[in-house]
Amino acid sequence: MDDTLSIRGIEFRSRLWIGTGKYKDFAETSRAVEASGADVVTVAVRRVNITDRKSENLLDYIDPKKYKILPNTAGCYSVEDALRYSRLAREAGISDMIKLEVIGDERTLFPDTIGLLRATEILAKEGFIVFPYTNDDPIMARRLEDAGAAAVMPLGAPIGSGLGIRNPYNIRIILEASKVPVLVDAGVGTASDATIAMELGCDAVLINTAIAAAKDPAVMATAMKHAVIAGRLAYKAGRMGKRLYAAASSPIEGML
Repeated sequence: MDDTLSIRGIEFRSRLWIGTGKYKDFAETSRAVEASGADVVTVAVRRVNITDRKSENLLDYIDPKKYKILPNTAGCYSVEDALRYSRLAREAGISDMIKLEVIGDERTLFPDTIGLLRATEILAKEGFIVFPYTNDDPIMARRLEDAGAAAVMPLGAPIGSGLGIRNPYNIRIILEASKVPVLVDAGVGTASDATIAMELGCDAVLINTAIAAAKDPAVMATAMKHAVIAGRLAYKAGRMGKRLYAAASSPIEGML
């Protein structure tokens, strides 16, 4: 199926994007990434070594010639830190793309949307391709788009919660209003959650904990791959309308 996603002229063949945190080691990370079929791998610049090639480096296990490395600013609680780690990743030659996180609360890990908007404006002006992680707030999604975001990444539920898509209605409103791609980021717990996100019309899903915390991460990564494909196909096919009462699946005309 030729259904590539294009963002700022960059072609993405898979609509499943995968994170690299919480695995037991880099080898397990590599197996899960391979099984997922993803071509985008996001890495926390503040927490995982991708810049110092003299010590053990994730890029020894994830080939940057095969995968698009998407640095992220996970663990950043201020605009200044988010800007610093974004620039560090670009200066190290990793990517002009950045998954931007400015966290506002340590317990819930909800975004600081005011700081996120400010950081998006600054980085977009500096030529970054910005993917901001935000609340499922249609107004903030629009403001981030106006600030220069290449896509918006509303949460499905809090990071690492596995609660699934808790507010599909807000996601639908974001999708209807957005002129840039919409990617669900955070909250997916199992394959059916990924399918729901794609059936809503999301352009892609970014998943980390649901795969890394599974009993068999590589098998869960395979499940997520198929779930995203199924959801995308169902969205493109157009689902039937819902009815309160039954409707016979076989016509009664011509029956004996």
